[in-house]
Amino acid sequence: MAVPLSSQLINLFAALLLLIAFAMLSQRRVLSLINLYALQGLVLALSTATVAYSTHQEHLYYSAALTLFLKVLLLPWILHRLIRRLNIKWDVETLLNIPTTMLLGIALVIMAFNVALPISQMAGTFTRATLGIATASVLLSFLMMITRRKAVPQVIGFLSMENGLFFAATSATYGMPMVVELGIALDVLVGTVILGIFFFQIREAFDSLELRHLERLRED
Repeated sequence: MAVPLSSQLINLFAALLLLIAFAMLSQRRVLSLINLYALQGLVLALSTATVAYSTHQEHLYYSAALTLFLKVLLLPWILHRLIRRLNIKWDVETLLNIPTTMLLGIALVIMAFNVALPISQMAGTFTRATLGIATASVLLSFLMMITRRKAVPQVIGFLSMENGLFFAATSATYGMPMVVELGIALDVLVGTVILGIFFFQIREAFDSLELRHLERLRED
């Protein structure tokens, strides 16, 4: 039985999202992390537009346009300005070495597929096969957050986790109501701005963005 072209494209985009998540997990440079986040947003926008075309869900076109503007253009621009203002020139420092982190990532992918399998079997959408990849992308982003020492890569991991959640919603239910998507987009944008201000305060207080300074302050 021939697989529709739209399903093949969505599976391709899902595979690209998973590869980008692994690339972000293994990346050491902050600029490269931001560029990978923008690429992830582009793939997510293309996937959403493909689902909209296949299912005739017109609101998903607006979601794809919003994703393109917010996650490919605006947020990466804000992050680039932020690291220039903070004069960040260092590579990303990780709590674990890269090979160990990648092995943990592979284990999380296997777990995600096992967890998502019963749910995807009950789903009635033709994108249900990508639910495991969406879950794996969320877990890989969470792993990236907890294995980074610096604040900026952790924020990028949080934003990438939101991308995985959005892809999971598209895979399982053909998207969320438009008012919910607009609310989430506004929350992400405002959160990024607030975190940028927070970074400047940390830098002025400690002349560094390492989170261990905050832990020391809490202990004091």
